Amino acid sequence: MTDVLLTQDTAGVRLLTLNRPDSFNSLNVELKQALIAALRDAAADDAVRALVITGAGRAFCAGQDLKEHIALLDAGDPAPLKTVDEHYNPIIRAVTSMPKPVIAAVNGTAAGAGASLAYACDLRIASANAKFLMAFANVGLSADSGASWTLPRLIGYGRAMEMLLLAEPVGAEEALRIGMVNRVVDAGEAVAAATELATRMAAGPTSAYARIKETMLAAAAEGLAEALAVEAGAQAEAGATADHREAVAAFVEKRDPNFTGR
Repeated sequence: MTDVLLTQDTAGVRLLTLNRPDSFNSLNVELKQALIAALRDAAADDAVRALVITGAGRAFCAGQDLKEHIALLDAGDPAPLKTVDEHYNPIIRAVTSMPKPVIAAVNGTAAGAGASLAYACDLRIASANAKFLMAFANVGLSADSGASWTLPRLIGYGRAMEMLLLAEPVGAEEALRIGMVNRVVDAGEAVAAATELATRMAAGPTSAYARIKETMLAAAAEGLAEALAVEAGAQAEAGATADHREAVAAFVEKRDPNFTGR
């Protein structure tokens, strides 16, 4: 049996590849459970300093595996109605709370929960042939996997509402123009470009990256006073790290810093 999720470690970067190419890496129960476990393992592994998520074959991720979904519905199985709480929400929480950078290498179509997964990542590198589709309405469903929260914060409320209601695809160049992705690279180069960026970040101040993610997440949902309080706490913690002392010393000594993530 082929593994539905592949893992590869190189120079502090863990590459997770959704590996159901024949179904455009659609998310069945097996893959969702494997992804939750892999994300939690990466978060806990100090040797992993940055993470890249991509898909095998021509797609990043087509979202929910509708064939499995329909079969379970027809069988009267309650599992499909629980998958948001049991699978999608834990996946998005694991990505957004990951104390290290997470980069989506969008190598092709990202639809539904697959697009939502990309939006939850810290950075998105898209290949020129990538496209994003909020396909939920097409199958009579509402948004899930955090899209109602992440997408408006990337591209604005009005454009996000348009994508969700009309379910029209957005190509890579338009995605770059409206801020949905950070960079567009040639077709077939998304994984290499994302891995190169992740490798650079893995050698950086990962302790600071973790606190930047913490403050950004808090500020997105809080008022200014609360955001200032979170910033103050995170900055005090960052100021006490070995990475901060090393960076200051390197600046004074006019050399490159050697970050350890501590």
